[in-house]
Amino acid sequence: MPNDPVLVVHGGAWAIPDEMVNAHLNGVRNALAAGWTVLNRGGSALDAVEEAVVIMEDDDTFDAGRGSFLNREGRVQLDALIMDGATLRAGGLGCVEHIRNPIRAARKILSESPHVYFVCEGAERFAAEHGIPLCKNEDLIIPREVERLREFQARLSDENPDLFAPTISHDTVGSVALDGAGNIAAATSTGGTLNKAPGRLGDSSLIGCGCYADNESAAASTTGWGEPIMKLVLAKWSADRVAAGNAPEWVALEAISHLENRVNGHGGIILLDAQARFGIAHNTPRMAWAFKTATQESSGIER
Repeated sequence: MPNDPVLVVHGGAWAIPDEMVNAHLNGVRNALAAGWTVLNRGGSALDAVEEAVVIMEDDDTFDAGRGSFLNREGRVQLDALIMDGATLRAGGLGCVEHIRNPIRAARKILSESPHVYFVCEGAERFAAEHGIPLCKNEDLIIPREVERLREFQARLSDENPDLFAPTISHDTVGSVALDGAGNIAAATSTGGTLNKAPGRLGDSSLIGCGCYADNESAAASTTGWGEPIMKLVLAKWSADRVAAGNAPEWVALEAISHLENRVNGHGGIILLDAQARFGIAHNTPRMAWAFKTATQESSGIER
């Protein structure tokens, strides 16, 4: 018997300023529409999360793809992961500088490579060999982020600002989906943290940390301060609790509470199981999110 599909997306958990709220809401709604089009025509959860994330990578609002935060040297370095809950196949890449849509390359790794993860030049070489066009790093940089980095670095000598404060954007994007065949999938993509050291890798593209999917447990995508999320392997931690019989709605809340209490971390999570149950939670002032089922559709910036 076919399942009713479900799609959930997020566009980052942080103190989103009032003037950026509408752009974040429009962005996650556009991503939801793209992913739902795939599911509505009988497509796979894997295809749906890929298409949803591509929309947000292409949207300058978010810290993913073009418009991402710049690292300490003023360059964009991108990370992404996509995972199939039916087979546990995954594709990830880290620290790429010349790929406009890292989630497309991650999908190629999942589908066409015996490996799971590529980084830096090797990831870019694999992408080019598999039909993903490369771009100049300058094509991924926008004036807003040049100015943001300049202001942040100017304050470093005066205030020593907290690199991981909730007021610093963590606009990692992600999606989880359930398709008509009963399979789930997850995808996460990011430009990482502002002023990060070159070569720094966050949680977003690491299996079980920022992204995970298993039909026997749950699909998860996280956002926020990556280092604490990595220490807890938070996506897998959450999926395991769903597998133990707990509802994703409650596990999502528990995961964010665990993140804060255990390692003083902040962020958000979307979590979905193969029974179409899902949860959305964050402990930052705001997180852009949207979901759609056969009977419901909603989006918001707080929850």
